Amino acid sequence: MRLVLTADTHLPKRARDLPGPLWAAIDAADVVVHAGDWVDEALLDVMTARSRRLIGVYGNNDGPALRARLPEVARVELDGLRIAVVHETGPRTGREKRCAALFPDVDLLVFGHSHIPWDTEAPGGLRLLNPGSPTDRRSQPHATYLTAKVHEGSLTEVKLHPLPRP
Repeated sequence: MRLVLTADTHLPKRARDLPGPLWAAIDAADVVVHAGDWVDEALLDVMTARSRRLIGVYGNNDGPALRARLPEVARVELDGLRIAVVHETGPRTGREKRCAALFPDVDLLVFGHSHIPWDTEAPGGLRLLNPGSPTDRRSQPHATYLTAKVHEGSLTEVKLHPLPRP
């Protein structure tokens, strides 16, 4: 099962559209995960139409319309892998321990908010992934998104994709 993970798209404030390579990855994926800060409801509509399956949450920059359509936390099991998605996880310091306590029943936590790619493992085995942002790189050298594969309850082939500058 092929996954695309993205967050902090901030359309149309940070960009008019998502970068072409991300759209191509979305079109090819079995499941797309968006960890919040869509900003524009139109992106949710287009991404829903283009995705085989979309799992998304709202972020701190998402207004009432998006909050009415999306949960704060999404939980799903994909091929035996237990996943939670949330926008904010709090400060960087202590993140792994805090998230392991908040999400003791999942294998993978996908989050956003910082625009900074993150890939760590908490005590007890919880994997934490933040795909960064495909439209607002902030202090990072590139805008980014992640791809991964799920097979029989395991997450494999996690890859960070840097995007070309517009």
